[in-house]
Amino acid sequence: MNFDIKKYPILSLADSVKNLRCLPIKKLPQLCCELRKYLLDIIFVTEGHCASGLGVVEITVALHYVYNTPFDNLLWDVGHQSYPHKILTGRAAKLTSIRKKNGLHPFPFREESQYDTFGTGHSSTSISAGLGLSIAAEKEGKNRKTICVIGDGAITAGISFEAMNHAGIIQSDLLVILNDNEMSISKNIGALNKHLKILKSAKCSNILKNSFFENLSFQYLGPYDGHNIFNLINLLKDIKNKKSSCLLHLITKKGKGYPPAELNPIKWHTVPKNTSLSSDRIPTYSEIFGSWLCEVASIDKKLIAITPAMCEGSGMSNFSRLFPNQYFDVAIAEQHAVTFAAGLAAAGYSPVVAIYSTFLQRSYDQIIHDVALQKLSVLFAIDRGGIVENDGPTHQGIFDLAYLRCIPGIVIMTPSNENECKQMLYTAYMYKKGPTVVRYPKGKGIGELLMPMRIIPLGKSVLKRVGHKIAILNFGTLLDSAVLAANNLNATLVDMRFVKPLDTNMILKLSSQCQFLVTIEEGIISGGAGSSVNEFIMLKKILVPVLNIGLPDTFISQGSRNEIKYNYELHAEGIEKKIFSWISSC
Repeated sequence: MNFDIKKYPILSLADSVKNLRCLPIKKLPQLCCELRKYLLDIIFVTEGHCASGLGVVEITVALHYVYNTPFDNLLWDVGHQSYPHKILTGRAAKLTSIRKKNGLHPFPFREESQYDTFGTGHSSTSISAGLGLSIAAEKEGKNRKTICVIGDGAITAGISFEAMNHAGIIQSDLLVILNDNEMSISKNIGALNKHLKILKSAKCSNILKNSFFENLSFQYLGPYDGHNIFNLINLLKDIKNKKSSCLLHLITKKGKGYPPAELNPIKWHTVPKNTSLSSDRIPTYSEIFGSWLCEVASIDKKLIAITPAMCEGSGMSNFSRLFPNQYFDVAIAEQHAVTFAAGLAAAGYSPVVAIYSTFLQRSYDQIIHDVALQKLSVLFAIDRGGIVENDGPTHQGIFDLAYLRCIPGIVIMTPSNENECKQMLYTAYMYKKGPTVVRYPKGKGIGELLMPMRIIPLGKSVLKRVGHKIAILNFGTLLDSAVLAANNLNATLVDMRFVKPLDTNMILKLSSQCQFLVTIEEGIISGGAGSSVNEFIMLKKILVPVLNIGLPDTFISQGSRNEIKYNYELHAEGIEKKIFSWISSC
């Protein structure tokens, strides 16, 4: 990478980790300034993650300066903060492609660079993975070091506690750097956050020695200023000579060096897109959910809304302010969120768990054992269902229909527009016989008028068009594309709305009237909504060919929603082409 020498005179000399280590230590503060400037210059082009990376510039420089990466293992928890790491490890020239189709991954990705020791995307995995790597390094016997950088938000998750509990007993050569900026994406909450504040304000050494981490057999070091590059390097050089599990507590400022991000790190977690403030702006599905939540809470004090640290992303900001006694942010703890909701349901309350599809995967056991098995009425408002654009394979919400529909007693709804989403949320909330799911996508609706709340008949589909020979069964927000394809093919079109229970009467009717059935869903085909139609057809011994259209058996990389739909032929022309080609081969 050839940096502009006039604009980045020191960074141009540190275009690789090897060259970085050749710099005199007195040049490192200027390097950090230039690294922040370069990151900001790029980020305003890419609209990528911003505040997290700005906050770890000195930590990143110091780690690569002191440790022999990539021989030494360096793990970044989640990876929002890994942009400076990517710049210093030979990927600066490609940074403008981050989060774009065929570009750099938004998080550490093993196939992308030897410096990305462990792939991430979901939080709180670094200590577990780091412990495994450190034990392997010990068996290797080459004095390979392992360093995990984890935030004070990510460390609250159960898997982090489990890993620390194990690591403290083993006493492997493991350094955990706690990047404490009092933030995850939102403000941090919880008892551990309170404990960290005590450590930061403690004056007496005995308080430090009795810290939570010391009791887990980690050598606790800190707290220290995470932006003092000279002190960081001295600390790391000292720690590098140790052979036990250490936790280095560093205080940082999220958004460091860019005042707007320092003042509002929630807004500047990613570079905010310009959005119209006009009254006719189409709301997002998250905003529809948030408005519905406020509407129901105003008439039902039994409603309890729960989020695992995604208040803003799930559209719950207004609700959290208006109904603080009915709102719980449980921090990054998806498993706890679900079983906490189960406990509330067992006590007669009506919990609503607002959670992204990709994060719901982490609580699968709790959904089955603690909610469904006990027939407890918990509503799962699953945001980001389907294609989730720029954050890559770790954030695509494509597996939920497949892994949820096999659970006995669960009701699963897939709205095709924002009004249906509102009505389905109400229907699910009023259903008191077990768990319910309303699964909706990221982004805006289609401008559908929102109607007063009403209960939708359970398992009832809607006939949208009557055609000839072909019947298309749509599940979810690909309906607009399905309409265009159905018109061109003169096909019957049904908005199925329910994945479970299926409208089996409609399927029986269509299979008797049509020669071909086609299912469409924005999710993985294997085990998804279409598979449920296949199973019913086979059970009834109906001899009709069925084509399942959706996403294939692969992990979906980043790209815009339209790019991904086009790649996998989920746009109108692609759907029509797939159906025509399939029928022609029959």
